[in-house]
Amino acid sequence: MAGLAGVTALAWATLLAMAVDMRDMPDAAAMLQMRPWSGLDFLLMFGMWAVMMVGMMVPTAAPMVLIYAAVARKAARQGTPLAPTAVFVSGYLAMWCVFSVGATLAQWALDRAALLSPMMVARTPGLGGGLLIAAGLYQLTPFKDACLRHCRAPVSFISERWRPGIGGAFRMGLEHGAYCLGCCWVLMGLLFVGGVMNLLWIAAITGFVLLEKLLPRGAGGGRVAGAAMIAAGVAVLAIC
Repeated sequence: MAGLAGVTALAWATLLAMAVDMRDMPDAAAMLQMRPWSGLDFLLMFGMWAVMMVGMMVPTAAPMVLIYAAVARKAARQGTPLAPTAVFVSGYLAMWCVFSVGATLAQWALDRAALLSPMMVARTPGLGGGLLIAAGLYQLTPFKDACLRHCRAPVSFISERWRPGIGGAFRMGLEHGAYCLGCCWVLMGLLFVGGVMNLLWIAAITGFVLLEKLLPRGAGGGRVAGAAMIAAGVAVLAIC
């Protein structure tokens, strides 16, 4: 728990520092939109997304990580030590780093199309409304439900997909990250609606994902929220 809390706190502290820098230097963000991205620009944006995913998704993976850690402790007491819990977590975060590459590419494309403000918010109601509708529709799909079921059943996941050794632990982390990504990847598009570096908006999405995974009726609540997202998106498009 201390390790997960420390990693999460460090990620959020980094996000806070980034948000303060962007607020204090708006001209720098505007200048980035006025010229093609360099390789360094891409790496910096990727780093921003990767840190954001760590801060958002590590708390939601806590039940799965704690169960793996409990199994590892029991095995160590029995004289059959397993791969460290950090290996499992590394696999999980590796999957979200892959997503961060895709998110950076999406941001680059939207930036080139002049669809984002310097603070990385959708410039047009069409983009904002479309992202809300897409996220809402995805909440209602069978694929979303299937991924969410795996995320909501950590004991079943560990028992059914156990693999020995360091490579096995890393692969288990990757697989759990893949299911988690299947649950949440469209929701991450909403960051472009409220602001990629809007910390309150980031926290709200994180809280929604966490509650959807942990609450007894989280799956049903997610579908209700999906319907609300669709309604909000239609309202945004109607206004424009």
